[in-house]
Amino acid sequence: MPRDQGPTRRDFIKGLGLAAGAAALGSRPEELHAAPWSFSGLRPPSPFPELNDRALGWLQFLWEKSTTRDNWSRWGVPHPWWDQYSVPGVTSYPRFDLQYSTYAILMMADQTPAWREAYTRIVDELASRYTTYWGAVDWLTQIGPDPARANYPPQFMGGIPRDLRGNYDRIGWTANGVEPWGLQEDPIGSDGNMFFRGWLGLMLSIYGYVSGDDKWERPFTTTGYADQDFEWDHHRMVELMEAQWRAHPEGPHCENTKIWPFCNSAAGLGVYLYDKLHGTDRHLAVENWLEYVKNNYMGVSDAGELEWFTTWYDPIVNHKANGGPSSGLQAAFLILPQEPELASFIYEASANAAGWNNPRVPARPSSAGLLMARELGDETAIVRLSAAAERAYEPRFFGDHDEKFGWWFGLNEPYPRGQRSAMMMVSEIGQGGDWTRAFETPHMNKFEAPTVEGIEYPSMGVLQAWNDPESGTLYVGTYAATSDRQGQDTSWRVTNLPDSGEVFVICDGQPFDRFDAEGSAVIRIDSDIGDHRYQIFTGYRGQGASTREARRKRSSSAASQSIRTVPDSAREVSTSFVPDGGPICGCC
Repeated sequence: MPRDQGPTRRDFIKGLGLAAGAAALGSRPEELHAAPWSFSGLRPPSPFPELNDRALGWLQFLWEKSTTRDNWSRWGVPHPWWDQYSVPGVTSYPRFDLQYSTYAILMMADQTPAWREAYTRIVDELASRYTTYWGAVDWLTQIGPDPARANYPPQFMGGIPRDLRGNYDRIGWTANGVEPWGLQEDPIGSDGNMFFRGWLGLMLSIYGYVSGDDKWERPFTTTGYADQDFEWDHHRMVELMEAQWRAHPEGPHCENTKIWPFCNSAAGLGVYLYDKLHGTDRHLAVENWLEYVKNNYMGVSDAGELEWFTTWYDPIVNHKANGGPSSGLQAAFLILPQEPELASFIYEASANAAGWNNPRVPARPSSAGLLMARELGDETAIVRLSAAAERAYEPRFFGDHDEKFGWWFGLNEPYPRGQRSAMMMVSEIGQGGDWTRAFETPHMNKFEAPTVEGIEYPSMGVLQAWNDPESGTLYVGTYAATSDRQGQDTSWRVTNLPDSGEVFVICDGQPFDRFDAEGSAVIRIDSDIGDHRYQIFTGYRGQGASTREARRKRSSSAASQSIRTVPDSAREVSTSFVPDGGPICGCC
């Protein structure tokens, strides 16, 4: 069990029974989806957001993956739990696991805006791996034309124009060094390779919003060809991408000679969030590109129906690889916060083509379809696609104490398949519309509001951390993330208080006095590791808007030091690293 809280949501669903659950949802029994947002379990309801068991389990696994040391240099190999196996030839690189993993972190951070330190650490670890040799391994090793192009297997050859087969690179071959560009040693500063710097830019924008820290806005190095180091910062990256969109309204190349709406959409989303954080307008260049998409990468019938969507376009040979409406579904997920009308149009066409709202058509699982259905409130499709995913994608808790969660997809592998699990996780967090809302940066005042810090994660976790300015109260929910530590003593802090001398606390419905002021704006709470609900009456009423200068004051070193973790030496192995448990005691 993830924590000692009595029967969990999973037990509740199991006890409810398949037929009864289906009746509750108004669906056939075979379409029952036991998704966490469908049942409140036995936990008392809260008026404020909190993370469910699946989100907490996924967070625990991401923490272990990101903080366990492995070697992403040319002389090392990433740990096998980093997914470099999905979609061979296209996303079969471990950086796709890194970038997709940030999506759920963004969502979780908006559910618990008053607790951010674990999310900050994870995204920082992901970005630190992204800028290594293995992050850009394809750009650094796939030099010139593919020497295997004459002997591609059918799944690659079939996607190449017939008259070019045997003399044309498959999708996914980056072809660094081909004409007219020549060898470009810097994976960020290149003319092509948009899918590398574009997703890195999205990751760094997410880091900035989650953490409030400017670490990646300051100079950092990325590994280039022949192990050279190239210096960049987030601002310069965004400026470069803006200039490239303006110079190429059709979009910069992803791998050389091929322009993918998918990777350009991700890059544009990163710029969209960047603008929200910095008050700039660099996304205008992306808006011009989105107009190009409508006019050139989509086919719309006279009746106004989407007939095809371009997967990739090669302007050198003037070839478009067009597919059905669903070919645009993954791009639509990334376009949605930027241009909802366009993304909704692509989704509706995909849903109609797949029959997700037609009970006569069996619903096949689709993570992108489920994400879009949930975001746009297509309730019938949500139920049917959720049920299909529950049947086919093998969701399960794992670890020594079932403290982690992921999807296994029937692959019989030792770890959840990272890229696919990361995409599925987005549909498990919060409510419909939360993905789009996150890119409007709704919680920028969190950096000046009362904040939970110093949590001893992953021994103790936080499922709720929400400031209610109407009552001046900070709501905090804790749990034993590692059951071995249940009941052991711990302490943590609440910072950014208007007046620490005026604070009083209720824990589990009872007055609580095990806290002390540590200065005028900080209190330290002494408690135990366990399932507790705190109401901390701070007097904070939402005064003061967050400013860029205030965010700059939060250094990356302070963020990494504020969270109390197990020793680094214990994180070097992939097995459980939690000390033995102790006696269980109450918090009061």
